[in-house]
Amino acid sequence: MSEPTKSFTPALGRAALTPLYDSAIALLTREQRWRGALLDQISPRASDVILDVGCGAGTFALMLKQAAPDATVIGLDPDPDVLARAAKRARHAGLAIDFEQGFARDAARFADRGVTKVVSSLVFHQVPMDEKRAALGAMRAVLEPKGEAHIADYGLQRTQLIRLLFSQVQMLDGKDNTMPNAEGILTRLMAEAGFAKVVETEVIATPTGSISLYRGKALGNRGVQA
Repeated sequence: MSEPTKSFTPALGRAALTPLYDSAIALLTREQRWRGALLDQISPRASDVILDVGCGAGTFALMLKQAAPDATVIGLDPDPDVLARAAKRARHAGLAIDFEQGFARDAARFADRGVTKVVSSLVFHQVPMDEKRAALGAMRAVLEPKGEAHIADYGLQRTQLIRLLFSQVQMLDGKDNTMPNAEGILTRLMAEAGFAKVVETEVIATPTGSISLYRGKALGNRGVQA
C-alpha cells in the first residue's frame, strides 16, 4: 500500500503533542461521556463491518471491538505514529483490528469490505472545507445500502460561554478549519454528501466547547465520492 502524500493536522495540532493526546482528550472533552454516548448510538453488532475514519490511537476502535467482539473493525488514519500506537494497544488487549494508513477522503477504498457503519470522532473540525466535503463523500460511498454514518465532533457552539471555551480548540487547530463546525455546518454537509435522515442526536457541553453527535443513513445506491 502506498503512503499518503497529503499533509495532515497531527493530534492536538502539533506532532510534538501527540503523546499527550489521550490524556488531553480525557481531561478536556469529557471523553468518557461522549464516547459512551457515541457507542450507544452506533450499537455495534456481530454482523457489522465498522470503519473508524480518523481513528487516531485507536481508543474508539477498541471500544467498538470490545462491545461486539465478532464485528469487523477497521481503523483509518493518515498518521503512521498514532497507527503504530493503536496497533500496539490492540495487540495488548488481544483484539483483532485492521489499522490502515490513509486520509478520510480515502474511505471509499474499503467499499468492497461490506461496510455497514462508518464513524468519525473529533476529525472534521481539524480539516479544511474541501476535505470535509471529500471525507463525507467518501464515507457515503463506502457504505452498503441502509448503512449508517455516526459522527462525534465539535458542532454548533450555541452560547457565548461555549464559544469562549471553544476558542481553546481554535488556538490549536486554527479558525479557518474550526469555524464552519462552530457555525453548525456538519448537518448540511452530510446531507449534501447524500446522507438521508441527518440529525444532530445529542449536544454535550465540555471544558473546550460543545461536542455534538450526528447520524445519517445511506439509503439507495452508494454516493459518488467527491
